[in-house]
Amino acid sequence: MLLSVLTPGREVFQGAVKSIKVPGITGQFEILDNHAPIVSALGSGQVRLLTEENETILYTISKGFVEVLNNEVSLLVQGLTDSE
Repeated sequence: MLLSVLTPGREVFQGAVKSIKVPGITGQFEILDNHAPIVSALGSGQVRLLTEENETILYTISKGFVEVLNNEVSLLVQGLTDSE
């Protein structure tokens, strides 16, 4: 899947990923290859990316939206900080 992570001020990440775990407003959910199309609001919490190179990248967000369509995922987020 191709993922773009965007904040109001900049593009934070763009690249191929194996999975994305996001904090939905009613709970966490994971997006895998060939996920059904979806648009969902995100609440505060942790975003976990697993890249094609098996690297885990963690971000903490305050809110946002996710859109999935044809193996392209867009995360539009606010309050993003890198997590350790």
